[in-house]
Amino acid sequence: MKKIYRDLDHKMIAGICSGIGEMQDFDPTIVRLIFVFCAAATAFFPLMAAYAVGWFIIPPKSDIKSNGGSA
Repeated sequence: MKKIYRDLDHKMIAGICSGIGEMQDFDPTIVRLIFVFCAAATAFFPLMAAYAVGWFIIPPKSDIKSNGGSA
């Protein structure tokens, strides 16, 4: 099972979109564009709030590697 994490090596802000892109074998730039489009379509607040929550609850990739894959 693939785990979600924040990719700090390819991040723009917190690494959430790049982590999702890597987890789904998808280009992180496309994930970012979809995120921005959806945020604009919902007046920004709902997705920005979800991004902020994800920033705190999704572990960085370095934590997953150091814990042996159990996060």
